[in-house]
Amino acid sequence: MSLFSVHPFWTLDSGSHIHYIFFNKLMKFNFRHAIVSFFLLSLFLNPVMAASPVVITIDPNGPRTPIPPDFSGFSFETGRLHKNKTTGAYFFDSSNTQLLTVFHNLGIESLRIGGNTVDRGYVPSTADIDALFRFVKAANVKVVYSLRLANGDAAQDASIAAYVWSHYRPWLIALAIGNEPNSYNGLDPQMTNAPLFIAKWNRFASAVIAATPGVKLGGLDNGNGATTWVSAFEKAEQDNRNVDCIFSHYEPGGASKGKSAQQVIDEMLSPDCDNRRCQSCYEKIGKTAEALGWQYRFTEANSHVASPASRGMNHSFATALFALDFLHWWAAHGCAGVNFHTGFNGYNGGFYTDTNGNYGMFPICDGIAAFNLGGHGITDSLAIKKSRNLNLTAYAVTEPDNLFVTIINREHGKDARDAIVKINARGQSADVMYLKAPGNDIAASSGITLGGAAIGAKSPWQGKWEPLASKNQDGYVVSVPAPSAAIIRITSPVHD
Repeated sequence: MSLFSVHPFWTLDSGSHIHYIFFNKLMKFNFRHAIVSFFLLSLFLNPVMAASPVVITIDPNGPRTPIPPDFSGFSFETGRLHKNKTTGAYFFDSSNTQLLTVFHNLGIESLRIGGNTVDRGYVPSTADIDALFRFVKAANVKVVYSLRLANGDAAQDASIAAYVWSHYRPWLIALAIGNEPNSYNGLDPQMTNAPLFIAKWNRFASAVIAATPGVKLGGLDNGNGATTWVSAFEKAEQDNRNVDCIFSHYEPGGASKGKSAQQVIDEMLSPDCDNRRCQSCYEKIGKTAEALGWQYRFTEANSHVASPASRGMNHSFATALFALDFLHWWAAHGCAGVNFHTGFNGYNGGFYTDTNGNYGMFPICDGIAAFNLGGHGITDSLAIKKSRNLNLTAYAVTEPDNLFVTIINREHGKDARDAIVKINARGQSADVMYLKAPGNDIAASSGITLGGAAIGAKSPWQGKWEPLASKNQDGYVVSVPAPSAAIIRITSPVHD
């Protein structure tokens, strides 16, 4: 059965039959009346004509990649471990119930502590670290914990590493040393180029390994685009048995400085983001790490590098679709994890506080939550057949009892097209959740819903799956408006 015969828009049901009779009666009028009437009839047909057909075929025999259980997460500055001087409370502590609700509602699986502040003055005490891991245990996440490098003290790092590793090993992914050494810009005169950085990193790493022989290290946490530093680090450390993961930072849109809000949105949703920028990064970082038998992880990620002159302009629904696509794209390419670098209110901030001190979330958080609905298990290969260069991506993930297909319609603007998608996969039943903005506004910064419900910080998320009625012997059909995303869950999937 063809795509056009299974969707109700293209079936001659009772409504279509009425339209057909109505049109025939109109033709009995004079030509002038018929033209007017045909125009009116076209208003009914226009939404149908604007929809673009898409066919997704799952290939059960194609390449498949397991998604690590700690894949999706956040990255926060080390400075966030400070105790609040006014309240005496910690931001990261099990007593911060709002933050715990956020992590649970979004499905956050990992937390990276680092950023610029790891290299600038403040060194967390053991009490600060204990508070962090009280939160970590309550949130049930794994941690990348960073140690100071710039103008740092190797013995001090070794002492902290021994404390963290011995007390909290089950909750750790790895330790890191330093942050964005390619961007120190004179911060530490001992590291003005890659060879000098590697020499100092090795001195600190040797001290850490001596204090904690079984420690796992990741590096080098390079800034965006510094792939030559990655290559030099990989070559230097390929025989270091304590290093098993490349940590890198990546913002595919590059610098945001000088760009308008619309330019930033367009770059986030452009096919070029996946097809050229991410692919190029994978060729330079991912494949090299894989060739050495290492994992690779983006310990800091976002759409663009923050710019002080454009604070807040990327808090749009586009960030939700970008995050959802970015996470799936890298999961399908064997990445070990993605941690979106975040905080409160700034350019790449995922959160804000209202006048009462309650946490709110910007749309990027909704995209992360949408990924975690259908991003657990093993990625499946698929083929997408679409018309007229429709700006749409799709990903498939299988867990033991379900097949999840995530469809992202990135069309936006006045000529944006909805999509009617047929999924060539059968199962016992299917349902769907939508990621939507109010009024299909790509620039919306609030009112985002997932499964028909907003995600908050004070109560559990109440999103619901909707039964997917469009089914035939070949699979399922779902409408995906522009711009939005749909996560389809097919239970007990059967592949031909």
